[in-house]
Amino acid sequence: MRRTKVWDLPVRLFHWAIVVLIFCSWATQEWNHMEWHVRSGYAILTLLLFRIVWGFIGSDTARFTGFLRSPVAALRHLARIHRSEADREIGHNAAGGWMVLLMLVLIGVQAGTGLFANDDANTEGPLMHLVDKDQSNWLSHIHSLNFTLIEAVIVLHVLAIAVYAVLKRQNLVRPMVTGTKLLPVDAAAPRLVRPIWAVLTLAAAVAVVAWLVRV
Repeated sequence: MRRTKVWDLPVRLFHWAIVVLIFCSWATQEWNHMEWHVRSGYAILTLLLFRIVWGFIGSDTARFTGFLRSPVAALRHLARIHRSEADREIGHNAAGGWMVLLMLVLIGVQAGTGLFANDDANTEGPLMHLVDKDQSNWLSHIHSLNFTLIEAVIVLHVLAIAVYAVLKRQNLVRPMVTGTKLLPVDAAAPRLVRPIWAVLTLAAAVAVVAWLVRV
């Protein structure tokens, strides 16, 4: 076994930034700091756009083609979840890849509906003027309902991490912190894209969101 770099810095920063921002979005809504809630939403949308593009041009383990496998492969992986075995996955496992896609879709729905939402008080999404009040109210309802789904998926994700730690003796958190994983010496290291491309992608995402909120 050898320690191999599997996660690039952009993916790891995205992961932990999303964790922080989702908590901030929840907290600012609960404590009625809606100005900061809106700002958190803009940041989430920016990172989401970055991650989507990075899923096509980024490092091997960041690309959708690198971790999205068939549903059958995911079910086969879950059927072995009770077995204690070494982690030989270069990136996301077959089930984890679908979890990532589900979370990205839910975050996309959350950010998208937030652009048109309102709270019947002083806060309106920057694109609310493009729809009528009834449509905005409906999208606001979806915005609220979808966050409940996000909370459920977060709980499921944390439980999965615990199950892997207990049943399979695999630490899924450490590689997302350090970027490295112990893999067989004959395992091919993934190709990692230079960070400058991540910086340029993020800058483009910032520009897109800045344009959106001024439409």
